[in-house]
Amino acid sequence: MHIKVFDTADELATGAADLLTDLLNDDAATFGLAGGSTPIATYRELRDRNVPWQDITCWLADERWVPPDDPDANARTARIELVDRIPTRFVGPDTTLEDPHVAAAIYESILEDEFDERPDVVLLGIGDDGHTASLFPETDALTIDRSGYVANWVPHLDTWRLTATIPLLRRAKHTVFLASGTGKAEALRRILIDREPLPARLVADGAGDVVWLIDAEAACRL
Repeated sequence: MHIKVFDTADELATGAADLLTDLLNDDAATFGLAGGSTPIATYRELRDRNVPWQDITCWLADERWVPPDDPDANARTARIELVDRIPTRFVGPDTTLEDPHVAAAIYESILEDEFDERPDVVLLGIGDDGHTASLFPETDALTIDRSGYVANWVPHLDTWRLTATIPLLRRAKHTVFLASGTGKAEALRRILIDREPLPARLVADGAGDVVWLIDAEAACRL
């Protein structure tokens, strides 16, 4: 596990784009995208990088159970900020279906066809509660011990989420975590210093090549 701290959020985005460009140029065929606001600046940087996008399929580490055109949809953000601006292939879960479990199962099958044994590069964020993807503390998805994609009920948000499971994320050849801002500082301390078994820590502990990219504000309690 490697940790790199950047002085500013802008420098974090540039540094993340630099690393991802290198990883994606190393014969990567799949790129798992993170949701949320933190990766947006990195996606904007990646648009103009020399990456063989035509050979790469982008997919989502998680999705909100909302219509595809909803402002909160991770697929919508991914399209606006990156995938519609580059010559890549993008596959996301179908949130127009009636049942989130069916949507997750169909997407799981699609992803297994896309992966050559395992995902290549996966970008993840963290929440202030230590969640990553849509693996929230004390939710059922944390107990699933198979590599797949599932519907996860999140009680405190009163909503379904679709998410890659811990075993699927651990299979990735390269895992890059992004964290920015003081709101992530306490969670990072709990994950990286106290080694609490929060979801992000559970993913990182079982993964192969893991890099944490953090700005100075997020690192202030390390």
